[in-house]
Amino acid sequence: MTTAENTGSSPLDVEIGSLQGGPADLGRYAGKVVLVVNVASKCGLTPQYAGLERLHERYAERGFTVLGVPCNQFLGQEPGSAEEIAEFCSATYGVTFPMTEKIEVNGAGRHPLYERLVGFADAEGHSGDIRWNFEKFLIGRDGAVVARFSPQTEPEAPEVVAAVEGALA
Repeated sequence: MTTAENTGSSPLDVEIGSLQGGPADLGRYAGKVVLVVNVASKCGLTPQYAGLERLHERYAERGFTVLGVPCNQFLGQEPGSAEEIAEFCSATYGVTFPMTEKIEVNGAGRHPLYERLVGFADAEGHSGDIRWNFEKFLIGRDGAVVARFSPQTEPEAPEVVAAVEGALA
């Protein structure tokens, strides 16, 4: 597989809106390590927001960020407006990491960001469609996907921390 840098197909090359409106400008993360996570406010996995925020805070000074991507495709577990999502994340989990507009991650309406992510397989060999809320993709400094983690994998699980630290090294 060629690197995203050589093919011009880095997930960070796509255009996507921010949760607050306007462009999210993913290009500002070039040269950084980014954990892209499809998130939802009314899911059994929603408490992962706390671990995502701790991970974000722990490594931010080393060039790392979490990027939350709201999605309502899994049993309607992210039904809120942008304002409601932002308020929930801030008030309930103290989220400070950036969030994009709400998008579709599967199907005919899949956003180009996820078109560039879903081909990467996780450690168990799963590639393709997103299985549920809180599936995680780690993008390295070169803009290429370097790891994928299942929705059930906690943000601070040893394998996630090791992958983040490896990408930051």
